[in-house]
Amino acid sequence: MGLLSLNMAHADADSMTEVEQLRNEVKQLRSMIEQQQHMQNKQIVALENNVKAAQVVSQAKDQTFARTKAGAEVTLYGNIRADLLYQSEGGSADRLYNQINSVPLKGHNESSDQLKSTLAATRLGLDFKTADKDISGKIEVDFLGANDGLRIRHAYFNYGQWLIGQTWSNFAVPDYMPETIDALGYVGGAVKRDAQIRYTHKFNAETQLVTALEDSKDALSNMRIPVLSTRLNQSFADRAGVLSLRGMVSEKRTVADNELAWGVGLGAKYDISAKTTLKADYYHVKGDSSLVSWTNQGFAIDANKNIMALNQFDSITVGVTQQFNSQWRGTLGYGYMKADENQDYIRYLSDPTKANKTLWQAWANVFYSPKKPLSFGLEYVYGERKAFVAAPNGQDTGEDNRFNAVAIYNF
Repeated sequence: MGLLSLNMAHADADSMTEVEQLRNEVKQLRSMIEQQQHMQNKQIVALENNVKAAQVVSQAKDQTFARTKAGAEVTLYGNIRADLLYQSEGGSADRLYNQINSVPLKGHNESSDQLKSTLAATRLGLDFKTADKDISGKIEVDFLGANDGLRIRHAYFNYGQWLIGQTWSNFAVPDYMPETIDALGYVGGAVKRDAQIRYTHKFNAETQLVTALEDSKDALSNMRIPVLSTRLNQSFADRAGVLSLRGMVSEKRTVADNELAWGVGLGAKYDISAKTTLKADYYHVKGDSSLVSWTNQGFAIDANKNIMALNQFDSITVGVTQQFNSQWRGTLGYGYMKADENQDYIRYLSDPTKANKTLWQAWANVFYSPKKPLSFGLEYVYGERKAFVAAPNGQDTGEDNRFNAVAIYNF
């Protein structure tokens, strides 16, 4: 009996050993399977990344229009744009874009009940990229020159942090204007492009300082020294918007005299939500009319070309854009400008009925994009100008009252 028990115990021990070995083998097999699955997953991810990279390269090649003699890749872009305007009350000029600062005073050669159209805002552009990522360039034109002739909008090249050529002014930037159909924008905004040398210094991903020397092409001034402008851009912590603080100084010079002009600007863009964007821009400028749109002439002179007084103004524009869905969006906007009533300035103006104490405009628009390259827009705008001095009929107010429509094909 004792021998039988001993044999059974020994058999049980052998069985336990075999079971343990089987368990270890199962664990090893499971580990090998998991490692194999992990390797397969990595291979799948790598394959997917290679496919995505190939798609990006393919898209980049598809976007390349040509290659220059120097080896730069050229991308063609632009749009075909048709503008239509019905003017109930407004300016007498042939162009159909904003002319709020010069609309006729009531009862004085008003221009009403007119329909105008143009395709002159159609654009063509070329982007240049080289193998050296520090070097790039751009040329962009439209047809808003004299007699619908070609006009240079942008023509510049970048080398590292430097920009040389013509593009948006470093001081009067359009980034913080609410969206408009009118190609020139409304009161309180600026669409100035000029020749410049610009340097951008990035402190970090959120903060950058941009300094430029600009040729603002002020028709009233004999330029001797370029405009010095500086702009500090600060992104919000949540990356939902940006704040821009700007300043400029400029010499104003005639054959007999010179004065210093200066200005400051503050702009902001903020995404209130994923579909709602707020934009606002403010300027205070003294002595200059070449940068911010729709202002009075920067200074008044006497018969001997002496500068007798400088114009000084404050302006603001604010608006909100709502993206209703992937196809529809709309904007509500308002702009206001007020000039100081400097009597010396008013006295030396050749025609004070053409200079303005105040300007304002309010607008509402809606855009519909049935497919990505196409946009159709409709806009209503109403505004008034109030002159420093009334016309002979006693009226000192002019009206801008019109509908704008646009059809755009982007390519």
